[in-house]
Amino acid sequence: MSTLQTSFPKDKVRVVLLENIHARAVEMLSAEGFRVESHKKALEGRELVEAIREAHAVGIRSGSQVKGDVLKASPRLLAVGCFCIGTNQVDLREACHAGVPVFNSPFSNTRSVAELTIAEIVALHRRLLDKSAQMHEGKWDKSAAGAHEVRGRTLGIVGYGRIGSQVSVLAESMGMRVVYFDVLSVLPLGNARSARSLDELLGASDVVSLHVPATKATERMIGAKQIEKMRERAYLINNARGSVVDMGALAAALKSGRLSGAALDVFPNEPAVAGETFSSEVRGLGNVILTPHVGGSTEEAQAAIAEDVAGKLAKFINNGSTTTAVNVPQVELPEQWSAPSIDAETLETHAARSRRHRILHFHQNVPGVLSKMHGIIAELGANIAAEYLQTNADIGYVVLDVDPTDAGRITERLRAIPETLRVRMLW
Repeated sequence: MSTLQTSFPKDKVRVVLLENIHARAVEMLSAEGFRVESHKKALEGRELVEAIREAHAVGIRSGSQVKGDVLKASPRLLAVGCFCIGTNQVDLREACHAGVPVFNSPFSNTRSVAELTIAEIVALHRRLLDKSAQMHEGKWDKSAAGAHEVRGRTLGIVGYGRIGSQVSVLAESMGMRVVYFDVLSVLPLGNARSARSLDELLGASDVVSLHVPATKATERMIGAKQIEKMRERAYLINNARGSVVDMGALAAALKSGRLSGAALDVFPNEPAVAGETFSSEVRGLGNVILTPHVGGSTEEAQAAIAEDVAGKLAKFINNGSTTTAVNVPQVELPEQWSAPSIDAETLETHAARSRRHRILHFHQNVPGVLSKMHGIIAELGANIAAEYLQTNADIGYVVLDVDPTDAGRITERLRAIPETLRVRMLW
């Protein structure tokens, strides 16, 4: 009987997808040979723990909170995929110290958010929301009062990253002037020009669109003082994060007529599940477009996100690459020979020719760990064919391709190193 030890069989790898993640992810992960279980809603508490207790990978959007207690109750968990931009719903530090990479998709819905922003700019200037509401009430009003073209207007973009820069290009193609402000030095596209400060941008813009992340620096970055510096009767659009606008100050400016309108897709407090009552200081105000955090919710964006994150999860499970992970050192690895679909005879033939294994080792970032690993490998008579290492302030991730070796013995010895957080062996 053969004593050959192989990687954990693919058909034993369990992936749990929550929150109605696009079917493309299910298709891709199933094609890898993994066992995929899909749920339509977010889970929480005990229900979440029970659903992912035996999972090797979990996929979520923004509604399921994978925090410390959930991670501790999921000892088999190898990776978390956030099928969205944000990762606040995961305890990144706890996952890091458990050797669990977290992947997201920060760019796949860029176009969808940019298009929504342009649509809102036009709708606000033409007062389409008001006109539609009047028509639904049976009122026919063809007045042009308060309706304007966007051509020749100035759009101020706060945050000139991938979304902001795409909004810039689309707006300019419609004849708008574009000014932007970013804390980083960013190359302008087209005829866009950089403002020296946020205040300069606010005073120069007919419509201000926010495209910044949620950080301490951006929290309530648009408040009463900033609104006072905006042009009279200007518009504000927030498709970024709910924390960046002081909603009380915005509501006051809209009620007084200081601002002509607003479009908001994100809010400081959002319902956790569909059907839950939404409340906000701006509810019911005229010429205010409210949408339920759907900036990236198009079929195209969700399919792109599914492909992106599913691909990252599969690559990590299959060969150990952590490229683009948000919480662990990033290591890009070459493809490795794999034997999931060949017969036992071919596997034995390959084993006789080369017993190379890939060791994936997460460990505390302290001196001496590599020397301990090298000593164990040398003691067991193995040769290191390739080595890849990256570290952050807390942990190190080293990948070793070794041959020949006994997979079981080397894994057992490496796991016994006190600084080891997680070790995995691949063929």
